[in-house]
Amino acid sequence: MRCFLSIAVAVAACAVPSSADAEAGPFTLVNGAGAKIESLSIRRFGTDAWKPLAGSPSAGAQQKIAFSDPDCAFDIQGKLAGGATAVWSGVNLCEVSAVVLNRNASGATWVDYQ
Repeated sequence: MRCFLSIAVAVAACAVPSSADAEAGPFTLVNGAGAKIESLSIRRFGTDAWKPLAGSPSAGAQQKIAFSDPDCAFDIQGKLAGGATAVWSGVNLCEVSAVVLNRNASGATWVDYQ
């Protein structure tokens, strides 16, 4: 039984990806904000320094985003057609292929992952 427990713990440890191996890479951004995103900015979660991010997808469109960073959690800001600004906070960009930026009519934002 003790041997089985040791093997189970070892297998579980190997199955969980190490945070040292995780990093943000290129992803597809899907605009679910209901308006064209005129410009995008990104910052590491919990910081103040916004950096421009290439991309300006129309409502409902998707766009491949070239991105690389050793961190995983980010805030994404979009300047929307019509003058509104939306912020999607705590977006995990590690080990995802697509990020859907959603916004409802009252301005609430959320992210779906694919």
